[in-house]
Amino acid sequence: MEKENKSGINVIKEYRRYIKLGRNYTENTLDAYMRDVAKLYRYLESNGIYVTDARLSDLQSFAASLHDLGIGARSQCRILSGVRSFYHFLLEDGYISDDPTELLESPQIGEHLPEVLSTQEVDMMEDSIDLSNPLGQRNKAIIEVLFSCGLRVSELVNLKLSNLYLDEGFVRIFGKGRKERLVPISSRAIKELQNWFYDRNLMKIKQGEEDYVFLNQRGAHLTRTMVLILIKKIAAEAGIRKTISPHTLRHSFATALLEGGADLRAIQAMLGHESIGTTEIYTHIDTTKLREEILLHHPRNIKKMR
Repeated sequence: MEKENKSGINVIKEYRRYIKLGRNYTENTLDAYMRDVAKLYRYLESNGIYVTDARLSDLQSFAASLHDLGIGARSQCRILSGVRSFYHFLLEDGYISDDPTELLESPQIGEHLPEVLSTQEVDMMEDSIDLSNPLGQRNKAIIEVLFSCGLRVSELVNLKLSNLYLDEGFVRIFGKGRKERLVPISSRAIKELQNWFYDRNLMKIKQGEEDYVFLNQRGAHLTRTMVLILIKKIAAEAGIRKTISPHTLRHSFATALLEGGADLRAIQAMLGHESIGTTEIYTHIDTTKLREEILLHHPRNIKKMR
């Protein structure tokens, strides 16, 4: 049990570092997230369950306990959002093989949608990159691949040259649980990759790192944290005030596809979502725009306008 407690402390420290780098949270917000994770730990421990062994039913019971304690719906949602974030971190870092929060529901108070970048904002980020910098072209290729393929940051840093089929216009991705999928890659992303390969071929690459697509200046493959810091820095330099992370580009990829008329099932396959419910977050439509479309095109409204 002492070993588990020590491991748990290390996991919490790593998680705090993960969210501190990933989001522009104040110290107070960070502390709130850590208190919420501590609530989960205490609840599971009181029921003899270690955090990495928790199942959906255990987390549903935890959610019910929040209600029983008289915690309001909005606060419940915030706590459960933190729990989902925590388990997403555990999954991404290999502590667990399946995410028990995938079907965990929150009280209905209105859904918080992720930040999304327009194509113009992505272009702004790419245009702000100094290509005279030895790694400038690499950075541009990273942004374009994230936006054009909708990859998770963990999938990007583990992308291999041997999994690129650029002549066919596909990349082979190993996602969560080592599940394999083929993702189309745009001609724009292929061009940026090929430009990066010219610079990459001039690098001294560490032994054992030769097959990784994206390398740091020391010739080793990138980490998730490196990409996170890089994306935030480029967004700030481009004058974008939104809260940006590599995942923002994945959200933007999916939203752009949906707005362009892509089928939700196709988007699910490209993103590697296990459940269509996860993909459905991208079906959000601005209500003002929707109202305007109805007023303009619905036959009842057309008659009134004449």
